[in-house]
Amino acid sequence: MPGTDSGTGGAGTMTPEIVPFDAALGAEVRGVDLARDLDDATFAAIERAWNGHSVLLFRDQSIDEARHVAFSRRFGDLEIHVLDQYLHPRHPEILIVSNVMDGDRHAGIYDAGRYWHTDLSYMAVPSRGSLLYAIEVPHDAAGDPLGDTLFTSTAAAYDALSTDMKRRISGLKAEFSLANRHARLVADGDPDATLSDAHREKTPPVIHKVVRSHPITGRRSIYVNEGQTSRILGLPEDEARDLLQALCAHCTRPEFVYRHRWRAGDLLIWDNIPTQHLAICDYALPQRRYMHRTTLRGTVPQ
Repeated sequence: MPGTDSGTGGAGTMTPEIVPFDAALGAEVRGVDLARDLDDATFAAIERAWNGHSVLLFRDQSIDEARHVAFSRRFGDLEIHVLDQYLHPRHPEILIVSNVMDGDRHAGIYDAGRYWHTDLSYMAVPSRGSLLYAIEVPHDAAGDPLGDTLFTSTAAAYDALSTDMKRRISGLKAEFSLANRHARLVADGDPDATLSDAHREKTPPVIHKVVRSHPITGRRSIYVNEGQTSRILGLPEDEARDLLQALCAHCTRPEFVYRHRWRAGDLLIWDNIPTQHLAICDYALPQRRYMHRTTLRGTVPQ
């Protein structure tokens, strides 16, 4: 399914207006047309805002797949997602996120974001960031958008921890697993969520620190999540389970959360290091959701 046609566009200086959300994270970028080439000064302003706010929103964009990929590459190298059955047929850098059916198969990953998570934390080198472009957004009978996405600042959540809790989790490590997420989906009644042997072999469990430092800002954040963290290591099983549940609940307290209501033409970029996100699955066919996502290669968590 094609994206919208961006045209060729010309290079030029734009003056981004950064409007912070009334939340612990996030800002809207105004005055930037992503269908045009961005000069270095304009892009530098956008990148600074991204590092500072963690989530950036660009409204009313009209870009095709090539333009989406080109803009994404300005932030760094792109990854080819491990769930390769959902890659765009002509642009493998793009992961299709959709509930639309293509014959008897899903055109895209239909259950993306079902649990609080950070993208690809189950990999040895997790993703730095993601850029999601909304082509079709589902609506209810009254015309209100469905399929909101919640973002939370795990950096703000870390800052709000008590001194004793910061000391307790310092140096702890946790196990992350894609299989853990799929097992939860199956347990919650989704028989289509089974993980193939090939994908299981590509994604063995990995170990990351519970507290992660941002490679650019230096800010610390809590790096465990309900979707992909299977257990905390080095503690008795009951204590580890209770601690993981407590940290996940703390990270998603309302004061740390921004709720995004999608519109077609939205492009949202988020930093996977100091955030988590959750997709609200309150729609079903014939309500269509169709989006394109690129994924930025990251670094080994420190």
